[in-house]
Amino acid sequence: MKIVATGGGSGGHITPILAVAHELKRLKPETEIIYIGQHGDALSDVPRRDPNIDEVYQVSAGKFRRYHGEGLKQILDIPTAYKNVRDGFRVVAGIFQSYRLLKRLRPDVVFTRGGFLSVPVAIGAKLCKIPYITHDSDAVPSLANRLIARWATKHAVALPKEVYAYPQSKTVTVGVPISHQYQLVHEKDKQAFRKALGIEQYKNVLLVTGGGNGAQRLNEAVVECAAHLLSRYDELVILHIAGRALEADLRQAYRTTLEPAQFDRVKVYGFVHDMYRYSGAADVTITRAGGTVLAELAAQGKACILVPNPQLTGGHQSKNAQVLVERRAVALVEDAKVTADSLALMPPLTDLFDHPDKRKAMGREFHKLAQTDAAQQLAMVLLDIGTVKQTHASK
Repeated sequence: MKIVATGGGSGGHITPILAVAHELKRLKPETEIIYIGQHGDALSDVPRRDPNIDEVYQVSAGKFRRYHGEGLKQILDIPTAYKNVRDGFRVVAGIFQSYRLLKRLRPDVVFTRGGFLSVPVAIGAKLCKIPYITHDSDAVPSLANRLIARWATKHAVALPKEVYAYPQSKTVTVGVPISHQYQLVHEKDKQAFRKALGIEQYKNVLLVTGGGNGAQRLNEAVVECAAHLLSRYDELVILHIAGRALEADLRQAYRTTLEPAQFDRVKVYGFVHDMYRYSGAADVTITRAGGTVLAELAAQGKACILVPNPQLTGGHQSKNAQVLVERRAVALVEDAKVTADSLALMPPLTDLFDHPDKRKAMGREFHKLAQTDAAQQLAMVLLDIGTVKQTHASK
């Protein structure tokens, strides 16, 4: 069986694909898995180095830029309008490229993880009469998935299917696919992760991540708090996943802000391939509120402070966060508060570091929401549809 997977532009799109690829190979080792990414994708090396991906191709793609809550401002913004027109041509080019590529590859099924890259690939699959499956990690489906939904064979979703406006007969709840390496972290596991990362000498570990591409406002907010945190907690180390494009600037910001001895207790990374080790080693994690990272941290049972990105369409990160806050599974700091007050993150941080029992209780509540078999469920759906396709083709 041959399966094409597509999605990209962020780690939140790519890592679920790799998790599903792992399960496909485990369930049916002879399956050929092909990844289609975007030309110029900064994270293109991630699927290339994964042992479960057999081939990697790239096509053109473009996104429609619109920012939640900005109304007419974004329509009248000339740079934004120009980029939208330019990317419209890229989408058209991507459709033709995807059609030719899929016509040659002739996969049994296509798995579209979401994101703007899914649009040209899914339309190419439709033109080639190849079945495809969409997946939504958030309560609000992405624009890309809404555009291609009408021709999809199946919609896999993270939350109960009644939440979504898709045809219920075509919708199946599977959760958010995450790597099998994300498991509940016990104290001995946490210490093992710290030893593997060379930070076993520290009593407290703070992890900051804005996703594969980083989050500049979040980075800046943590830099503002760093000196206060490092002074208050002598045995604290900060692990900060900056995003590749932001790594150098973030490291310089820390260097400028901190005393040399404090700077030695900050580790800045552009991107890490073994994220589960870093999150597993942490006592507290500061992150945005994308569906994938939330699923990963829930599986590990981690105490988290969420700073949702309010500009993403539909405010889906804010909705994700609110559901978890109501369950007392996370702490929440709104992005606007972080922007207005450079030390807005300090109260929840000191609360969690000063009260270990509270962060453990938060982690337990978060873990209750974990769905660790999502990748396996989605892999089985793909194999079932691919088998049907092969059966029809043989008649």
